[in-house]
Amino acid sequence: MAAQRTMTFGVVVGNRGFFPDHLAKTGREEIISVLEKAGAKAVVLGPEDSKYGAVETYAEAQKCAELFKKHAEDIDGIIVTLPNFGEERGIVDAIRLSGLKVPVLVQATPDRSDNMTIAVRRDSFCGKMSCCNNMMQYGINYSLTTLHTESLSSEEFTADLEWFSQVCRIVKGLKNLRIGAIGARPTAFNTVRYSERILETSGISIETLDLSEVFGRINKMKDNDDAAQAKLAKIKSYVSTAGIPEEALLKMSKLGAVIDGWMKQTHVTISAVQCWTSMEEYFGVVPCTIMSMMSNDLIPSACEVDVPGTLSMYMLALASGTPSALLDWNNNYGSDPNKCVCFHCSNLPKHFFKDVKMDYQEIIAGTVGKLNTFGTCVGRVKSGAMSYARYSTDDRRGVVRGYTGPGKFTDDPLDTFGGAGVAEIPQLQKLLKYICREGFEHHVAANFSDVSKAIHEAARYMGWESLHHPGLDD
Repeated sequence: MAAQRTMTFGVVVGNRGFFPDHLAKTGREEIISVLEKAGAKAVVLGPEDSKYGAVETYAEAQKCAELFKKHAEDIDGIIVTLPNFGEERGIVDAIRLSGLKVPVLVQATPDRSDNMTIAVRRDSFCGKMSCCNNMMQYGINYSLTTLHTESLSSEEFTADLEWFSQVCRIVKGLKNLRIGAIGARPTAFNTVRYSERILETSGISIETLDLSEVFGRINKMKDNDDAAQAKLAKIKSYVSTAGIPEEALLKMSKLGAVIDGWMKQTHVTISAVQCWTSMEEYFGVVPCTIMSMMSNDLIPSACEVDVPGTLSMYMLALASGTPSALLDWNNNYGSDPNKCVCFHCSNLPKHFFKDVKMDYQEIIAGTVGKLNTFGTCVGRVKSGAMSYARYSTDDRRGVVRGYTGPGKFTDDPLDTFGGAGVAEIPQLQKLLKYICREGFEHHVAANFSDVSKAIHEAARYMGWESLHHPGLDD
């Protein structure tokens, strides 16, 4: 798993002259210090550019905008900090003139109730409302801190900064995203139909590759091909392959090498792959291990050409920096209304398992033969906090919509096949009714993290409809 990249934030320090402007000076210094402590970079005016490096006048807004433009490729989001009331026009003009379309977080520093003299009273409590009102007028989307006013050195702001960073990573990661659709949607899986055109309106493009082309490229590949042999070595180091025929392993390695090469050639970031049952009948393995390896490397890959499924996986991975899986909401768990079994055949990333080994696909082995179904990654899903998400296209209404929320995988006993775990979701029955009434798919993306609030907020920036289950306090 790759380490999270360094975040870069454009910072607008608000100031209004007839409030104590020395607070703008200390406020700027404090936000820079807090960001550096968090491992982030700040792009902010200096005291040589404007009074205390803050933004008040239109001329200062222009300077701030020009600075942001110079660093436009680096800036992940904008933080507006209000050490005093702030001049709302200067703030919104700076953002508008910069041309940046990134998430914006508005923070206001609290007053001290034991010291409210004219020399130190901030009034940022009030100024935040004026700032947000102007952002609404200017059509600037923005996010709010947990508390209306928060000290930059507080635990609340530390948590909010991490949450906002997650939101920014998602929004930036989805910009101009290219998804590979490898193979055709299996006929029996109407449930994973989606609209390329609706995704395109969000700047997400689909690149297709027919399975015949995949098999054709594999047929031209020699057994000792460097890429195939390198992939074979990676497979054997990734998962236990005891009892798996070498012929099947070589087929998997060639499949992986072809997919890797095509994705690099076409600048595709994530993928969704056809499996049932063309891959098994006409090639002789399942693609599960290859897909598992990609997902484990934070390059999600979903089965049954479930493009919205891999998109949902990617959102979770962007937020958390850890691998995502695509699972079925599959079975009840006894009589517990808030627990269920999540399952796949499986292509779950190794990160999800207590223990994992390569095996064969038991469900379709009876149809196509066991020898044609080697390549699944099977085992018990480990316990831990998790987030789930599902965003899909609603073709009748022309929108992207979805849901997300928190839960956990448990250690409850479970004796079954494939990759499976017991999930506990607050008010699960309410969620299941929502899924069924709204016609969502049985596939859901999951991730061992607590990032559902960031997923929900990022969806809002994307212009998508989103439900956070079981609900947010605000």
